[in-house]
Amino acid sequence: MSWGTELWDQFDNLEKHTQWGIDFVERYTKFVKERSEIELNYAKQIRNLSKKYQPKKNSREEEENKYSSCRAFLSTLNELNDYAGQHELVSENLTAQIIAELGKYTQELKSERKTHFHDGRKAQQHIENSWKQLESSKRRFERDCKEADRAQQYFDKMDADINVTKADVEKARQQAQMRHQMASDSKNEYAAYLQKFNQEQNDHYYSIIPTIFQKIQDMEERRIERLGESMRTFAEVDRTILPYRGQDSKQVVDSFKSGFEPPGDVEFEDYGQAMKRAVSETSLSNSGREANRKVASDGQLWPFIKKNKSPKQPREPLGHRLNDLMTSKSKMHCLRSLKRGLSLKLGSGPEDFSHLPPEQRRKKLQAKIDDINKDIQKEMDQRDALTKMKDVYIKNPQMGDPISLDPRLGEIAQNIDKLQAEAQKFEGWLAEVEGRLPVKSDPPKRQSVVFETQNNAPVTVTNNCAQDRESPDGSYTEEPSSEPPVKAADPEFDDEFEEEETLPTIGTCKALYPFDGTNEGTISVAEGELLYVIEEDKGDGWTRVRRNEEEEGYVPTSYVEVFLDNNTKDS
Repeated sequence: MSWGTELWDQFDNLEKHTQWGIDFVERYTKFVKERSEIELNYAKQIRNLSKKYQPKKNSREEEENKYSSCRAFLSTLNELNDYAGQHELVSENLTAQIIAELGKYTQELKSERKTHFHDGRKAQQHIENSWKQLESSKRRFERDCKEADRAQQYFDKMDADINVTKADVEKARQQAQMRHQMASDSKNEYAAYLQKFNQEQNDHYYSIIPTIFQKIQDMEERRIERLGESMRTFAEVDRTILPYRGQDSKQVVDSFKSGFEPPGDVEFEDYGQAMKRAVSETSLSNSGREANRKVASDGQLWPFIKKNKSPKQPREPLGHRLNDLMTSKSKMHCLRSLKRGLSLKLGSGPEDFSHLPPEQRRKKLQAKIDDINKDIQKEMDQRDALTKMKDVYIKNPQMGDPISLDPRLGEIAQNIDKLQAEAQKFEGWLAEVEGRLPVKSDPPKRQSVVFETQNNAPVTVTNNCAQDRESPDGSYTEEPSSEPPVKAADPEFDDEFEEEETLPTIGTCKALYPFDGTNEGTISVAEGELLYVIEEDKGDGWTRVRRNEEEEGYVPTSYVEVFLDNNTKDS
């Protein structure tokens, strides 16, 4: 995109922008210069420190070098001296490769910019002068035309008057002819200036200014590229001279490690016994096996993968109902867990960090304990300082009253007790987490849930969903589920399943702000969009909404205006 064609009328703004670019280069150069000075001063201080503690020749300190600790200290001093040399080298490279080069380039940039804008102003002044000449010739032509009209009217009046002599009439006629000739000359001059101006204006806006602005654009792009090279040089100086510690990979592990073990092998499930049943008894067991195979395969999937919902059909065989039960209940449980996780991310989590995976929870608890211990140490240091001050006051009463320090000492003692109790509480949680972290020697086993049918044909469903590791309060656990088997023939359970499968609409809502809905379990909404509310905010800042039969999820409550039905409000 060319500045000459796109910014043909933005001469002043381009002048301001290019001046800002030069100011930015000078600012960056000043930054690098100050950094170089800091490196040089730091190197000087480090070198002086190393020199200060170097053993003196022909002294006892030189004889002490036979001891290993003294030799180690001498090695430390020598390394420190080398470290100072590294910082001196950084300062030298910054000065030679960036400061000097950018300083010279800035002067060249200023000179080039001055030339380009001088040419631009010269071209602008030329077109303005040409416009003034055109306006002057136009006004002259207009004036001569008016004078010719007045002379013609005067001649016509004189010629029609019988009392006027022929000499006066002839004089008036000559005057009119002269004025008409002057008007004709002015017209030709005006036409010539107009043609000249149009040609110069076309050259100005389609040739001269685009050429100048293109040069300015090239200058600006070279400035950006040159500044980028200087910044890369700045980083390269640090990378090649100072010790480079690549800890990004470790940081990723520390940030995202959950502490869970990968899932173990899937255990073999024998369906041979069910195959021996009579033909009259195979319908229920076959459906159970189909449900088992389908759920076992579905259990491999991430529970939040959106699946197309079909319209509600009449009652299906018991095996299919068990299949739907497992998939829908698992997804609903995982969705509620996700909702808790999202709300905890947006707000402040529980004090014991139970919403985090074990490894992350352990790190958070350890960091909390370290912070508390630092606070305890600060309080103890203050207590020791006040205790010493009190002893001085006791020995020298003229310096102060020792009793005046007792309230502060009592306050510090209370603070220490509170902090120690707080530390013990977090240490208890930490011990609990460390005790529940998995041991790598025993690979985990996938858990199976056994459902009993009416004819006691077991239907085993393998489930490795994330909720197996989550307790009802949102914390994670590796303990196996202790829930009793559920009998699918229970009508009350069947009704509960229907409620979990399709939640009723309890109101409507209007989106006040757009929400992208990129997290699992959420739904994207546009500003002003109308949605159905199927679960109101339970105090965690999220409302569950539905757009149609296939799209539902959670949105932040603050992003929508909710209108609940009257019967919902009364209940």
